[in-house]
Amino acid sequence: MTVVLHILRLSCHSINLNTIDTPTCNISRSSAMGKFLMQCKLIVWDECTMAHKKSLEALNFTLKDLRRNYIFGGLMILLAGDFRQTLPVIPRGTPADELNTSWE
Repeated sequence: MTVVLHILRLSCHSINLNTIDTPTCNISRSSAMGKFLMQCKLIVWDECTMAHKKSLEALNFTLKDLRRNYIFGGLMILLAGDFRQTLPVIPRGTPADELNTSWE
């Protein structure tokens, strides 16, 4: 997401994340973000350990929809973060909620 941050001035926190049934990011092929993601070769996701575990699923389903039906649309995904540093932030959540939303 780093390249997208610098070029489109967005953060992954501003992406509309739908996690109810099939997690998706609600990005269409005709949007600026969709067009950009269709041309990417690499996505670098720093501090991925702070994200909800459904976020990675949403990225996968979205890239499959935008690009070919391969895992992550055939893109290379570089995940970076320290699992010992911090858990995802869940507003008004309990420690159990934080553990349930973290990556395993």
